[in-house]
Amino acid sequence: MPASDEVDRIVDAWARERPDLDVTPLQVLSRVDRLARHLDRARRTAFTASGLEPWEFDVLAALRRAGSPYQLSPKALLQQTLVSSGTMTNRIDRLVERQLVERRTDPHDGRGVLVVMTALGREQVDAAITVLVADEAEMLAGLSRADQERLSALLRKLSLDFDD
Repeated sequence: MPASDEVDRIVDAWARERPDLDVTPLQVLSRVDRLARHLDRARRTAFTASGLEPWEFDVLAALRRAGSPYQLSPKALLQQTLVSSGTMTNRIDRLVERQLVERRTDPHDGRGVLVVMTALGREQVDAAITVLVADEAEMLAGLSRADQERLSALLRKLSLDFDD
């Protein structure tokens, strides 16, 4: 049997103190929560090393994944980053100030605006994702490729209801 971790100790304590409750969900979701905290720290470190805030990475990464010419409407950015329109407007303003993106008139709709990543934005997001992927691979190094694929499949199955 694998070694005990902090979640095992927490679950055992709750089971002892509240035997009337089924605390088995804590076995999974407390571990997910703790891993999310570690991942958040690793991501912040990767982004900081590349000169980005986490929210900046989110916007730039959405633009980068869009492919050349690395542009999206503010509405598309809202959908990908799950923030309010006011928050997105503020984020775009700040990215424009840092010269990581530009606002351009949509050539297909003169009333519309496109957010376009600059060369500097692309350079910074590429640096960040390079560090991030390496750091995340290191975090998963204790699992075989098959275990990683199984875990990914289970997490996908769990998350599908939340993505709708």
